[in-house]
Amino acid sequence: MLFLVPTPIGNRGDMTPRAIEVLNQCSLILAEDTRVSKPFLKTYGVEKDFQSFHANNEHQQTPRIIEKLQSGVAIAMVTDAGTPGISDPAFLLVRECRQHKIEVQALPGATAFVPALVSSGLPCDRFFFQGFLPQKKGRQTQCIWLAQLPCTVVLHESPHRLLKCIDELILHFGGERQASFAKEISKFFEKHFNGSLEEIKIQLQSEKIVGEWVICLEGVKN
Repeated sequence: MLFLVPTPIGNRGDMTPRAIEVLNQCSLILAEDTRVSKPFLKTYGVEKDFQSFHANNEHQQTPRIIEKLQSGVAIAMVTDAGTPGISDPAFLLVRECRQHKIEVQALPGATAFVPALVSSGLPCDRFFFQGFLPQKKGRQTQCIWLAQLPCTVVLHESPHRLLKCIDELILHFGGERQASFAKEISKFFEKHFNGSLEEIKIQLQSEKIVGEWVICLEGVKN
């Protein structure tokens, strides 16, 4: 069986007892970066064999992992922070597991966009999760399409692209579009910026742009 195990995105207290129990029951842990996950999980008493599994090697590693799962090895997958498969590797391996009739169990747990969305003040009964926008090809086309959606749009963005991103959003969504920008979810310096895109741009001019960001944008009003 393959277990998808979320790990804290900030506060270490967000690690669940069940996640620790499952990790200790598995024979192998797939990690996005073993240099991060191995010492981090050791603080919870988890000391297992680790194997690197990330976007640059998942095509090569997936067949080998499938063979181990078919032989009866219980394997867990973790990312550096958050839930595997949400803006992180997991999809290819899970798809292959389903095709080979291998059971997959995903544990509920930490992910940045859910707390950012529900605390944004924007409608969350319907939303579209984009994750990261394309870095180059298709970025503008995707922005134009997202701007026409009638539901809240949720993006991830890195600190070094944030200011460029907000200019792009103002261009395609309009400066008056209501939004919420959240940084460092579940961490000590968590902070939220709310208002129109133009207002948030002004707020960010005096802000140190660090950490990962979640952007929630109001849907177009019909």
